[in-house]
This record gives sequence, structure tokens and C-alpha cells, in this order.
Amino acid sequence: MTERSPRHKQKDHIMSHHEPIDFSDIAPYSDEVFHNKMEQLVKEPGFHHALNYTMPKEDVPVLIDELLKINNKHDFQFKVMFPFLEMLAKTTTSGITLGGIKYYNPSLCYTFITNHRDIVLDASFLNLAFLRRNIPTSEVAIGNNLLIYDWITDLVRLNKSFIVKRNTGLREALEAARKLSAYIHHCILDKHESVWIAQREGRAKDSSDHTQEALIKMLAIAGEGPFIEKLKEINLMPVAISYEYDPNDYLKVREFLLKRRDPNFKKTQRDDLFSMETGLMQFKGKVHFQLTPRINTRLDQIGDFTDNQRAAKCVGSIIDQAIHRSYEIFPINYIAYDQLYNTKRFRRKYTDQQLDESLAYFERQLDKIELPDITAEERTYMREILLTMYANPLRNKLKTILGGIE
Repeated sequence: MTERSPRHKQKDHIMSHHEPIDFSDIAPYSDEVFHNKMEQLVKEPGFHHALNYTMPKEDVPVLIDELLKINNKHDFQFKVMFPFLEMLAKTTTSGITLGGIKYYNPSLCYTFITNHRDIVLDASFLNLAFLRRNIPTSEVAIGNNLLIYDWITDLVRLNKSFIVKRNTGLREALEAARKLSAYIHHCILDKHESVWIAQREGRAKDSSDHTQEALIKMLAIAGEGPFIEKLKEINLMPVAISYEYDPNDYLKVREFLLKRRDPNFKKTQRDDLFSMETGLMQFKGKVHFQLTPRINTRLDQIGDFTDNQRAAKCVGSIIDQAIHRSYEIFPINYIAYDQLYNTKRFRRKYTDQQLDESLAYFERQLDKIELPDITAEERTYMREILLTMYANPLRNKLKTILGGIE
């Protein structure tokens, strides 16, 4: 299932209602144009700046020489991205683990749908976990709002990403959704490539993860037959991602406070770039991916709906339950829950040392928030938001396991 097998020679076109759809503006670059695009990329000053930021300067010319010898996406992922992600895992995590591998069938292609914690690494680290086990990597959905520079667009499309067009007018949005849906079905059914997509646009700022109904509806635009049959066609597999520490936690808290002060507050592109850098380079502790069974059997059980809105809500709920049930809960999550609700319910789940370390971590993160005139009341508010972020995965897991009772 590598990029170079004959079936990948086809163009990114698909026949739909007798009209060909041209995916060339959103699909990953084909191997035919790979080398040309790479030659252009390595000349970009922004790309050089990013390399110098993430690796020792003396290694950059060596890497660029290596990049120019690569002619396809498979080799790029294996020879360059694999070692780079291993380096990142080694320096910024306490280890990346993958569970639920028994649910993965090598003869199928999947739409991996996950909760969304980190802008760049959710999909990258999942692909790293796959590369380690010789499982084919997935194509990755990435919002064009993050593609701030042309060279970033080129880099992600060389690395098997496809573009989700956002911030368009209503008519363009409908057209973009139709094309995106057709492309995902095309990937699974024709290209025989798995895809990764987050369960919602943007990260869940409070770490309470819920699938957007609009996303489910988009996935069911293309395909054959009724709504549920179209979803079965793309083998949805929910995957729960758990980070012990979220390096962006204090930036999210800062955003909550700024929105509280001014409801019209909007992040800048610079804020997004800083979030991407922080997520990439700062410490994340343990990272766990839990695969869960694809939901086709559950979809058969719920049957067909006359109303797509209700169908999308029901499918979203199936995905949410799978993800919530499968979170890895770390000591910091138990501690945050007990602190937030002023209880000792999970006291046996952590040691005194873990309690002290976590409380010190929370205060350190809050100290990083540099805003003018933070009052004592605002500090309390920010602490509560931070604790909520770390308590929510446990809250959602409890609700799912205990059937709505916390």
C-alpha cells in the first residue's frame, strides 16, 4: 500500500453524476510533480527559518540535500518525516503509545476521526505510531486557515495532506463541502488510502470533545444510497487522543480571559502560529492513541432516518461515546477533577508527590499568562478554567461509562 504501487498512478479526478471532479486544488501533490514542488520549497526563506527553529543549523544543508534526492511522498514520509517525528517524540514526550490495534484490519482503509488537541501533532503522531508498526499512514485533512504561507501549503501537500477550505461565502462553502466529501470517499474507495480528520473544526478549548454535526453531514454528501450507507462506505473509526500535558493550556486560558474581558476578541494569525510552535516544541508528557472499532455495526443498529439532522446527531453521539470511553486518564486528570470539585473521590489514584507536582504545574502555567492588570478574581477564574481542561476528559469518560451519571 505504498505511494508507488500502480493504482496510485491515477489522477485525482473522479466521475460524479457524469461530471469529472477536479481535486487538484485540495489533494496532496502527486508523485509526478513531487520533485519540482520540493525544489521550490527548499528555496523558500520561511522554510529555512522553520528548519533552523526546529533543528541544529549545521544539520540544515544536509537535510536539504536529502530532500532534493526524494521523488515521492512515501519516501519523504519514511526517510524524513519518520526520523523527524521520532526526534520530536523523544525530546517533547515521555513516550507515544498506541492501543486497540486489534480493531485495525489491514485489508480495509479507514476514516480515522479523532478528538482535536494539537494543531499539528494529532495527525502527525498518529501517523508516527502507524509508521512504527509498518501500517500505511493516512492522508490528513488540514484547514486552509492554518496555511498562512504558500510554503506551508506546499510542505503539507508534499506530506500527504489535503486541504479543507474554510472562511468562504455560503455558496463556496457548500461547493467546498461537496468536493471535500467526494475527495474523502475517493481516497477510501479508489485510491485505497486511509484519511484522518478531526471531529470538529478547531480544537476543543476546554478539552471537552464533541463531534460537529456539520462534519458528519459533510462526510455523507458523497457516496451511494441513504445517509447511513454513505457513512458506512468510508469506515469511520473513532480514535481517542490523550496528552498528559497540553503545552497550549495556558494560551487557551489566556484566550478565555481575553474573551471574558471583550466578547469580540479574535485571535490573530500570529497567535495561531505561536500555538503551532508551542504545541510542536514544548513538553507533552505521555501521549496515547486508542483505536476503537469502526462504527459500521453501530450504524446498522440505528437504521435509516428520514431526517439527516437527527441521523448526524446520532452518529456524532456514537463517535463521542467511543472517544470518551477510550481516553487514557493520567494522575493530573484525577487531581484536576478533585481540585475543581473540592472532593477526594480519586485520591487513591495519585501520590502526594504527584499532587504537589501537578499543583505546582498549574501555578507555573498560570504565571506564563502575561496580561495587564490581572485581578485576584481573574486569577481564580483562570485557575478554574485550567482545572476544567484537565478534568473534562475524566468527566466525559465517567458520564459515558456510568450512562450519564457523573
